[in-house]
Amino acid sequence: MTQMSRRHVLALGAGGALGAKLGPALANDEASSHGLSAFGELKYPAGFAKFDYVNSDAPKGGLFSQLVGSGGSTFDSFNAFIVKGNAASDMDLTFASLMARAFDEPDAVYLFAAEELSVSADRSSFRFKLRPGIAFHDGSKITAEDVAFSLKVLKSKGHPSYGAILAELSDVVVEDSRTVVLKFSASRGLDVPPLAAALPIFSKAYYAKRSFEETSLEPPLGSGAYRVSRFEQGRFVEFERVKDWWGADLPVCRGQYNFDVFRDEYYRDRETGFEAFTGRNYLFREEFTSRVWATRYDFPAFRDGRVKREIIPDERPSGAQGWLINTRREKFKDRRVREAIGLAFDFEWTNKNLMYGSYQRTRSVFENSEMMAKGEPSADELALLEPFRDRILPEVFGPVWLPPESDGSGQDRKLLRRAGELLIEAGWTVKDGRRVNASGEQLTMEFLLDERSFEPHHTPFIKNLRVLGIEASLRFVDPTQEELRKKDFDFDIAIDRFIYPQIPGAALRNYFSSKFVQMKGSKNLAGISDPVIDVLVEKAAVAKTQAELYSACRALDRVLRSGRYWIPHWNKASFWIAYWDEFGHPQVKPRFARGVPETWWYEPAKAAKLEQAK
Repeated sequence: MTQMSRRHVLALGAGGALGAKLGPALANDEASSHGLSAFGELKYPAGFAKFDYVNSDAPKGGLFSQLVGSGGSTFDSFNAFIVKGNAASDMDLTFASLMARAFDEPDAVYLFAAEELSVSADRSSFRFKLRPGIAFHDGSKITAEDVAFSLKVLKSKGHPSYGAILAELSDVVVEDSRTVVLKFSASRGLDVPPLAAALPIFSKAYYAKRSFEETSLEPPLGSGAYRVSRFEQGRFVEFERVKDWWGADLPVCRGQYNFDVFRDEYYRDRETGFEAFTGRNYLFREEFTSRVWATRYDFPAFRDGRVKREIIPDERPSGAQGWLINTRREKFKDRRVREAIGLAFDFEWTNKNLMYGSYQRTRSVFENSEMMAKGEPSADELALLEPFRDRILPEVFGPVWLPPESDGSGQDRKLLRRAGELLIEAGWTVKDGRRVNASGEQLTMEFLLDERSFEPHHTPFIKNLRVLGIEASLRFVDPTQEELRKKDFDFDIAIDRFIYPQIPGAALRNYFSSKFVQMKGSKNLAGISDPVIDVLVEKAAVAKTQAELYSACRALDRVLRSGRYWIPHWNKASFWIAYWDEFGHPQVKPRFARGVPETWWYEPAKAAKLEQAK
């Protein structure tokens, strides 16, 4: 089985708003704070030395190299913040931000490029004072003008993910060269200010001579722990650690970014990528394919201990991977058609026969989180749903919908019979073995794929669809074409993954709001356009308490499930990692992140043993 990577355009993002405890009140009715968090107190007090999950004495040096994603990847641009192009991974390493995420808390961020923060009494204005002496990699100073430019350009010209977050950023005011004020509308959600504070800072002077909204293979000017040093388009990118970097000894950075060189390897073919790992062409991989994990780790370096494997817990909400059905296309607009398609997928057979029983079925777009709907609606959920009773299905008010469980045969007759009934109700009848509408047009569908490891999961699915008289097929394209077609919504059914910040809010707009249905590059791949869903998304986006957020997301979950917009895949609450044994790492990993490579380090003695064992 293949599970898609959780990489996300908002990798530096953190959900949340002002933490429960603020510092002393200031003369202008502002309060100082060293961190922001949506709900509850901050874990780390003012003046903390480091995060608990790092080794502050970790040595610097050596090389870390890894496979990007699970293979089948490429890149043609270093601009990771716009719709155009396929951006190189890990470009966040090259940028600093006002605040940085703590990955052992659900959503907390702490001061990074900013040394001071004060917040207005109504929590609509956030005043940041930049640290003295901070600079971009060319030596030019980072100023408040750069911060203002960055937020404004991301809002106006960045990827829709940023537009969804920054919609309530009403103004950015530069008070002096080191002081900038972020102002938010009264309707802004709790997650918005920290998300804005954790976005990258760009050089205004650098982009005065370049177009921000265009792709480029010129490594951008950054101010982070690393800079791009060498690359070959579509094959590899090397990042070199910035010596004497201004942020190295800050509490939010101490014990992290320990490798002198960080290298991302790209392979268009998964098999070639795996063979490259066995030959030590790169040193670390996260495994996403259950077949490979179960059967392929029998090569000599693994048997003699030079290559290690670990299963480490993943306590984050798992997100939700699945087949997204493009409802922009007329043939998929009827919910009954979409439900019938889903009934043809036999998860139980697939999990047992193709995935070694490693997974559990995904049910919700908020899987493995407090936002996931369960059982009957609560009173708070009902209060949100009741005004729309005449506009949503009765099932929304009962036990939450769950994907059907098959008999595991691969062709459950009961489920296929029900699928046929739904298709007939929707006006699709069988004629000469073909499922046709009143005009005699056959129901067809094409699954868009960019690599063949998913082919075995589609074959029995397609067989069942053909039993129903539906002409289904696979279309293989290269990763660049797949990305472009998804950005242009040029597909019938495509695989994607819902991944939000730990505390979702405004980010949900990009996935479910009707405003993003026709916005190129948005994550609303299914084309969801429902006024009720729009209202519930906004309820979540502007929630003022944890209880309000959870209720809004659960109500939203119920309505989304009733729409059958996607066919859920599967999930597991762990990371499968494999690596050549030349690294050290802390005993405790951050609760809400993998921790690799940020907290790992190079151990020369181990590396020397590997060389001797060749």
